Amino acid sequence: MTDMPHRDPTLERALLALRVGLTILFLIWAFDKLLNVEHAKAVFAGFYGQNKETMPSALPYALGVLQLLLVLGFAAGAKKTITYGALLLMHLATTIVSLKMHADPFAVPQILFWANWPILGALIALFLLRDRDRLLSV
Repeated sequence: MTDMPHRDPTLERALLALRVGLTILFLIWAFDKLLNVEHAKAVFAGFYGQNKETMPSALPYALGVLQLLLVLGFAAGAKKTITYGALLLMHLATTIVSLKMHADPFAVPQILFWANWPILGALIALFLLRDRDRLLSV
């Protein structure tokens, strides 16, 4: 007898939809680090306390490559505890460092930061259900 839960095709399609949607989002963030280094430096300076002027230009590239590899593993459903967990922790850190943007949600562009919460919820749900996320998963 196996410990694997029964297969639920509707749940598997829903989890795949979450994984695909989150993959698209995280791919854009990874490509931003690779294609728009100055923007990535500004983000690091504004949210993570880095000095934009002294930050090595290679840092956004290195982080972009690491994030891209992680996202590709996530997209494939590979090593779910590691890839899903890493993206969850990464996004949790992003949400925490951007909490100041939530103080006045209707100021431009702060309202966009409120999207962090449903993204975080989707990542938590996908992480908790990672063993059931089997459709198009390695």
